[in-house]
Amino acid sequence: MVERRVTVGWAEGLHARPASIFVRAASAAGVPVTVRKAEGNPVNAASMLGVLGLGAEGGEEIVLASEADDAEAALDRLAKLVAEGLEELPETV
Repeated sequence: MVERRVTVGWAEGLHARPASIFVRAASAAGVPVTVRKAEGNPVNAASMLGVLGLGAEGGEEIVLASEADDAEAALDRLAKLVAEGLEELPETV
């Protein structure tokens, strides 16, 4: 299991537009990824309802995880997206 702990960089948290950007990036990652609050249950990172259901706020820590053998790079890209609160899906994701 590979994990990345990251602080949500979007001021509004993982809601609406930021959640949409994150879910598209997770879907395109090429490996199955889960996301959870630090002490919560994991949800599929490619599920809009799952991500919205987390209720992750800006400045809150979340944990990205994957059991795939080649997950390191994908989790690094997703962690950067979340930490920097990017407004558009980066081409590298």
